[in-house]
Amino acid sequence: MNPMLNQVLDEVAGAWRFRWVAFGVAAVVAVVGWLFVFTMQDLYEASARVFVDTRTSLKPALQGLTVDQDVDAQLNFVRQSLLAGPSVQKLALAGGALPTSLDPRRQEQLLAQMRQRIEITVHSASGREDDRNAGSIYTIDYQDRDRERGIRVVKILLDGLVNETLGGKHEGSENAQQFLETQLHDYEQRLRTAEDRLAEFKARHIGLMPTQQGGYFAELQAESQALGNVKTKLAEAQSRRATLVKQLHGDVAVAASAPTPSNGAGGSNDTLSRIDAAQAHLDELLLRFTDQHPDVLAARQTLADLKARRAAEIEGLRQGDAAAAASSRASTNPVYQSVQLALNSVDVEIADLQTELAQHESKMSELRHYLDSAPQVEAEYAQLNRDYDVNKAQYTALLSNLQKARLGERADTAGSIRFEVVQPPTASVGPVWPRRKFFLLEVLAAALGAGAALAYGLNYLYPVVSSAGALTRSLRVPVLGQVSSAFPERKRRLFRLAVLRVSLACGCLVVAFGVAVVLSQAGYRLSLTTLKHLVSG
Repeated sequence: MNPMLNQVLDEVAGAWRFRWVAFGVAAVVAVVGWLFVFTMQDLYEASARVFVDTRTSLKPALQGLTVDQDVDAQLNFVRQSLLAGPSVQKLALAGGALPTSLDPRRQEQLLAQMRQRIEITVHSASGREDDRNAGSIYTIDYQDRDRERGIRVVKILLDGLVNETLGGKHEGSENAQQFLETQLHDYEQRLRTAEDRLAEFKARHIGLMPTQQGGYFAELQAESQALGNVKTKLAEAQSRRATLVKQLHGDVAVAASAPTPSNGAGGSNDTLSRIDAAQAHLDELLLRFTDQHPDVLAARQTLADLKARRAAEIEGLRQGDAAAAASSRASTNPVYQSVQLALNSVDVEIADLQTELAQHESKMSELRHYLDSAPQVEAEYAQLNRDYDVNKAQYTALLSNLQKARLGERADTAGSIRFEVVQPPTASVGPVWPRRKFFLLEVLAAALGAGAALAYGLNYLYPVVSSAGALTRSLRVPVLGQVSSAFPERKRRLFRLAVLRVSLACGCLVVAFGVAVVLSQAGYRLSLTTLKHLVSG
């Protein structure tokens, strides 16, 4: 046989001597353990679940029109505040879990234990923790010795989670509106002051205000450029006028006064017509008379006078004499007339340009007069405008935020966040702790183990030799022979009887375990006070 197995059998045989001591200890340990298990107070778990939905129909319609609030952060804040010391104390008093007759130290211990038994968890309704768009489900769990009290505490926690979240949003919106209104009033006063200062400054420096074209230097540069442009245009107009005058008093005038073929009209009285008539009369006289005839001489003298007169008219045309132009028929010539019209137009243009030039020179003189004071005025005006723009921008932004806050408050009242109770506060019929069947079984196993350990320990303290192998291991000498029992049958019968007795005793212990389980299921419990009375009795 295996030496190791022989050694184990020898140890068992040695411990078998203390079987009744071991059984007694096991029975005592089992009974005491079971009594302790029966003294454990039951804990019932109450729970509730609420679905928080922020995806209402108002949210898309109010996108960008209201101030966005982080509902999850608000809920998390409320969840943390519900587990704070003062909130837990109010909860315990309202739920009846904190007797007022206890001393403060004991109350603090009870509140700490109660805080540990409260658990508020949150997870996404879609099952994916990273998906918050599907809404959140908040679960409230609480364990208490009294089932009804646990349900009551969970109901208070559920109402607090819902009401404080909505109330916190409402209170936060009111605080935000009060702050915005205060700031808005402040910036309104600043804006009015800036407007008054700007208006008073404009009234004092009415002629030095920057225009849409720019400030003082931009206006001075523009006037200087305009003055240069007008001077250039005036010089061009004067040049054109000189050219037209030259044309009018030069070849054009002479060409315009040149003789034209007679159209048979005899009513003309200009010099050219009279020269033509005198020449015709002289030719007629020469046909009848000699050159020395008095009539011929008189006709020649008249023709010479008319030609001298014509030469004087041409010279007058060159000098620009209007009477000469009329008497020489030049004023009726289309070319002469077009040149004269162009000259008149240039004269009008020159007059207009001279007027415009005078205006620009006057403006330039006025701007140069303010050369020392205008830049300072412009700088002060820019500063006033900058202050006014800053205040106006802040005022506009505050006014917009205030409108968004008011609209958001009305949206919250209309239901921008929805709480739906998925599971109302309920509690299981049976306690969730302690697990008495498991504890009773553990006590039985521990009692049997304690008895076996005691028997083994006594065998170790008081060893015996129960076989030849054990003698050989103890003395380290070989055993040459072994005397068997004289009555082996009686020995086997006595051993079977002992085993039967031990089995019956262990069976009684198992039956006691079954009875303990039945009593536990029936709801029988022991208090520490009763247990003390049993021990002392």
